[in-house]
Amino acid sequence: MSQKSWMKWVLLVGLLWIFPACVSCEKCQKKEKIQKREERQCLVKNADRCFLVADNFNGFITTETYIQTKACIMFLQKNGNQKFRKYEPVMDTKDGSYLLYISKWHIVKKLQMYFLNGTQCNNTVANLTGSECVFNQTSADSDLCQVRCLHTETICKDSVYDESFCSNDNSQVEDRYIINMTATNKLCKNCNNPVKIPKVEIQLNTTVPNNGKPIDADEASKVMSSMAELAASINESSVALSAGEGVTGILVKETQPEDVQEVSFAYISPNDSISIIEDRDSLSQFSRSVTVTKEAFEKAVQSNISVPFAAVFRFINMAPDEFNSTVLGNEVLAVEMGTSISNLTDTINVNFWNTEYKGIPSCHSWNGEGSRPNWTEEGCLTVKNGSNITCQCSHLTFFAILLTPLNETISSSDLSNLTIITQVGCGLSIFFLSIVLFMHFLIRKTKATKSTRILIHLVSAMLLLNFTFLINNFVAKLKSSVGCKIMAALMHYFMLATFTWFAAQAFHICLQLYTGGQIAIHRYILKVSIVSWLTPSLVGIVLLIIGKYGEQIIYTDDPADNVAMCWITDNDVHYIVNIGYYSLVFLFTFTSFIITLSWLFCLRKAKAATQQVNRNGKSIVTIMGLCCMLGITWGFAFFAYGIFLIPSYYIFTVLNSFQGFFLFIYYYKSSHSGETNSGKGGDRNLASTSSVSTLKTGLDLFENPYCDPPNKK
Repeated sequence: MSQKSWMKWVLLVGLLWIFPACVSCEKCQKKEKIQKREERQCLVKNADRCFLVADNFNGFITTETYIQTKACIMFLQKNGNQKFRKYEPVMDTKDGSYLLYISKWHIVKKLQMYFLNGTQCNNTVANLTGSECVFNQTSADSDLCQVRCLHTETICKDSVYDESFCSNDNSQVEDRYIINMTATNKLCKNCNNPVKIPKVEIQLNTTVPNNGKPIDADEASKVMSSMAELAASINESSVALSAGEGVTGILVKETQPEDVQEVSFAYISPNDSISIIEDRDSLSQFSRSVTVTKEAFEKAVQSNISVPFAAVFRFINMAPDEFNSTVLGNEVLAVEMGTSISNLTDTINVNFWNTEYKGIPSCHSWNGEGSRPNWTEEGCLTVKNGSNITCQCSHLTFFAILLTPLNETISSSDLSNLTIITQVGCGLSIFFLSIVLFMHFLIRKTKATKSTRILIHLVSAMLLLNFTFLINNFVAKLKSSVGCKIMAALMHYFMLATFTWFAAQAFHICLQLYTGGQIAIHRYILKVSIVSWLTPSLVGIVLLIIGKYGEQIIYTDDPADNVAMCWITDNDVHYIVNIGYYSLVFLFTFTSFIITLSWLFCLRKAKAATQQVNRNGKSIVTIMGLCCMLGITWGFAFFAYGIFLIPSYYIFTVLNSFQGFFLFIYYYKSSHSGETNSGKGGDRNLASTSSVSTLKTGLDLFENPYCDPPNKK
């Protein structure tokens, strides 16, 4: 036979030998699974009648009367090379003592076990399964009859992990509780290390490329969504995971849905591996931890997922949100269980302990949607205790602690005071501004001047601004995304419209003084109205289309007192549009104010008549008061920094909240003056005599500066 033929025969015989071996191996695995399932069912269904019988047991167990009951009986082999299994207790001998090895599963299930050992152990079922389970020593000789009862919940209750004992003993004792069955008293050694590190590490196919750049939020979300498929494909109960630089995680699973228990994940520093923690008391040695409660696992099981699991990932240097928020430690943690988990009563706890930070911390979450994180405080409670921060969240998602700079927060008491002042002031302003409109449209007896009509437009814009501001917080509490965006857009529009009418008022003053009260522009009021109402609407429509409106949080020193409102969500847009726009308006109105003062001072020097001088002198005070009501008081916002932050808030809030009231006083005095003059000389002399009549009222502060302007020479 040729060499090639011999090789064929060898290969054929090898294949014939391997095939039965493979079939046998598959049968063994299947048989082992069946055996494990039977062992578990035997113990669980008969938790109060579990008999552990040593292989040297000799005796009769009898009953006085006929009884029908069920029990779980397991025969244990001494000194056997048995493989440690999760559900089956194991017995061994050491230094003449019988040692019983049980797992944490037996502790959790609260089993009542009866250990039978030795010879001549004749007994009755009634004596063995009495109501009282006592760990009694019946004989000093381990070979003689011993019947001992132990309750797994209490036998090792006070035992702690003994690292020195467990490290020197057989490696098979790992994760076991060792009970000396021949000891006089209860003696339980705990070798179940509460801190575990997965022995298997997997590099995920779905990686998050960063190349030194911030981690893409969308890629991070894809990694978390792939965890359910991974959990179903692995055989290990826990694995360490890696998905690229700065992206590490861990996954644990439980093959038996009925056995799910609380589990924690922790690490000391961002560069350390993540450990599995089975005991909350062991979390104190770690600076970061995430606790997934039993309730969360139970909800996952109820959603009919294939395998109950929990995966926790740590993302270092994730891409910032649109506000460029500061994330504590630059660490984002994510929890995934293969289904949507929410409304937990036993919350998911995210702990950042012994942490140094600057700013006001607040716990936020992100649902994983979108290309950039959209952090929200909804569903998370922030608990601070010195340098320790705990996030108690009722749902699963991405978690992070955002830091608000100290100079961007105010105290809860200041916020409460400012809120009360604002609400009272806005309420009064709405009341008096409504009276102005009522008087103008229903009670007015004379024809409105151009100045009065411009004032009415300003009153309308300010009335709507105060109204939208008052109901803003109520709309924000509804948690309607669309409603909040509309509310923010409306309030922003009316604020910009108010700014624009401030500028229109200043422009009108200068034009009145320059033309001597004879404005000859065709359709002057219509043109001013179109510009003042249309320009802000264009800005609002653009911001609404590009999605810059939404919920904004006002932070305080106590996160529980934070207040939500509907406003611009992009700080850059806020500074460019609002601060920039008002800066231009303020520059124009303040310049107009200075020009008007200079004009009046020149007139005062030019006129020799005492009456004229006195009237112009009074007009100076009037114009100063008027310009304060034309938006110059909003300029206190420029001083809202450093030590002037809180004082400027109070001044700004008080002056602008009562601005409507001041406008009512101004309108009333100016309209009263106009009606008096109309009765004396008709509409033709209104402009020339109203200042004199106003002076006669004794309230020169509110004199209408538009009336009786001097003629140009």
